[in-house]
Amino acid sequence: MTEITFYTFADTPLDVARRVATKALGQGRQVMIYAPDAAVADAIDRLLWTTPALGFVPHCRDSDALASETPILIGIDADALRQADVMINLHHEQPPAFARFERLVEIVGQDESGREQGRARYRFYQTRGYALKTHDLRQPAG
Repeated sequence: MTEITFYTFADTPLDVARRVATKALGQGRQVMIYAPDAAVADAIDRLLWTTPALGFVPHCRDSDALASETPILIGIDADALRQADVMINLHHEQPPAFARFERLVEIVGQDESGREQGRARYRFYQTRGYALKTHDLRQPAG
């Protein structure tokens, strides 16, 4: 069953997504960044191109010709990945293909609307019997 982790109270949800994707890449995982909103997809794409300043995070859109050879994809087509390892949801609703993935990451920002949408997704997964983990990003790591 898919492991679902919520990162709550994120100052910058896109940066959290970037860090999670980069960490998963370092672990040899393939990542789908689920971003059906074009502006969000563009923003995470730019962030992955520019951060870290002296590094490279190999990624492309799920419709790109190199998608089958790229470990991090941005878009909505989960079938474009060779392995369904990690999905990072950057949408306000649960992704339709999340159950195919070993791990789903939900990132909830600090605004009230985003928190309410996050609660709704949490309840959706909880009522379906998924084990849920939560990391409150207001708390110091340790």
